[in-house]
Amino acid sequence: MRILITNDDGINAPGLKVLEAIAAEIAGPGGEVWTVAPAFEQSGVGHCISYVHPTMIAELGPRRFAAEGSPADCVLAGLYDVMKGRTPDLVLSGVNRGNNAAENVLYSGTIGGAMEAALQGLPAIALSQYYGPGNVTLGNSFEAAARHGAGVIRKLLDSGHWDETDYRIFYNVNFPPLPAAEVRGTRVVAQGYRRETRFGVEPHVAPNGRRFLWIKGGRQDVPTAPGTDAHANLQGYISVTPMRVDLTAHDRLEALRAALE
Repeated sequence: MRILITNDDGINAPGLKVLEAIAAEIAGPGGEVWTVAPAFEQSGVGHCISYVHPTMIAELGPRRFAAEGSPADCVLAGLYDVMKGRTPDLVLSGVNRGNNAAENVLYSGTIGGAMEAALQGLPAIALSQYYGPGNVTLGNSFEAAARHGAGVIRKLLDSGHWDETDYRIFYNVNFPPLPAAEVRGTRVVAQGYRRETRFGVEPHVAPNGRRFLWIKGGRQDVPTAPGTDAHANLQGYISVTPMRVDLTAHDRLEALRAALE
């Protein structure tokens, strides 16, 4: 199997090393793992592409490249330049340092990389490691993802739904904030919503007197509703969520037609 991997934490991120090991296990002895990751951290860029300026790319080693762009840029670079027509069988994005559950999905560059692969008609999976008191002090805080990642991916490849519709499905996987041995299993769940937390800003004044704003995330230990991603993670389960890029509110189409047409 030929696998393309990327992330949003950057080419030197520890989570990328975890994903490289997972991908090598999935690809097998005769397979290929290609890495195209951002040269610098790109957390929070979502599905951004560098449409108005060029992206420099550098080869760091065999099948290993860094691009000065977003995860979506990296997927495009991998497909149309680095791999030179050798289409990957699978695209993996992650393993992100921190969860990409609930509203985080909408901001995540990790999700953006998988999303771009899906828009390119390729099977794609985003993987993220939830952080919390149960794993932040471990020698390897990615232990749950490292131990269970390959197994989850194999199950998705064997039993997941891989359609070829216009907005094809991709998968969002979050590993709970626990040591690997304490992971309770896997739950297939919907994307949740944290009702008690929001992104915001925190103002600071620099030594030169200029005022700056830091974007500030909300609490991540707030559970979502039962049957959704962050709730499952905080209960000790790996969450798997099938996703599409289609943003249409299909449940409102008929009512809106009746009102406006």
